[in-house]
Amino acid sequence: MNVSIHKDNLSLGEAAGKQAGALIKSQLADRGRAHIILATGTSQFETLRHLIADRGIDWSKVIIFHLDEYIGLSDQHPASFRKYLRERFIAHVPKPAAIHLIDGEGDARAECTRLGKLIAAHPIDVALVGIGENGHLAFNDPPADFKTEEPYLVVDLDDQCVAQQYGEGWFKSLDEVPRKAISMSIRQIMKSQHIICSVPDTRKAQAVHECIDLPVNNLHPASILQEHPRCTIYLDGASASALTSIDHGVS
Repeated sequence: MNVSIHKDNLSLGEAAGKQAGALIKSQLADRGRAHIILATGTSQFETLRHLIADRGIDWSKVIIFHLDEYIGLSDQHPASFRKYLRERFIAHVPKPAAIHLIDGEGDARAECTRLGKLIAAHPIDVALVGIGENGHLAFNDPPADFKTEEPYLVVDLDDQCVAQQYGEGWFKSLDEVPRKAISMSIRQIMKSQHIICSVPDTRKAQAVHECIDLPVNNLHPASILQEHPRCTIYLDGASASALTSIDHGVS
């Protein structure tokens, strides 16, 4: 795991987006096809914007998965991650080879099975992820399941996760936030050849400290990224402010 600290969210997003673009283009040049995971949420705004700006990517040869989706939430709801990706990413790039979005409106366990079969056939080259205020990776809230080999899971969202979703402005009230979701599992994320983790903002500083400075522990789910050999975590000065184990120098 590498940690890269930048002065603000703009430069963080530029660096993360450029690395993602370079890795996708390298995979396309080597194998003619690339498989990627896209994350959502406010932490990904700048990273995705800079990835979209890379006009050298042949999206017609890229297969896209995403990390998680609420159960029982319409894809027209402002908080829907399908809506987020369609409006903030898919609408701004040429048509990809395939887009496998998570449908949380039907039989959730059947959807997990469907997606699990698809991702097993398309090993992931590049995964874009973030870290939640409670240290979650995707919607794997603490204590996260580090052992299951199931690619997708039905999960319960804890109180801190629910508060984060409300606090970011996606919902009108705490009661409106769904308590269950479909999430890509920890082990499935860790199977990705490369992981790019974008984590801006002061409110993530404590989670960043727990997941980088402390030993790997499922109470700090994103700490598992310490064990990935090709993971880069991009921070800004605010999100890095509580770190104790590395230099806080910015680029």
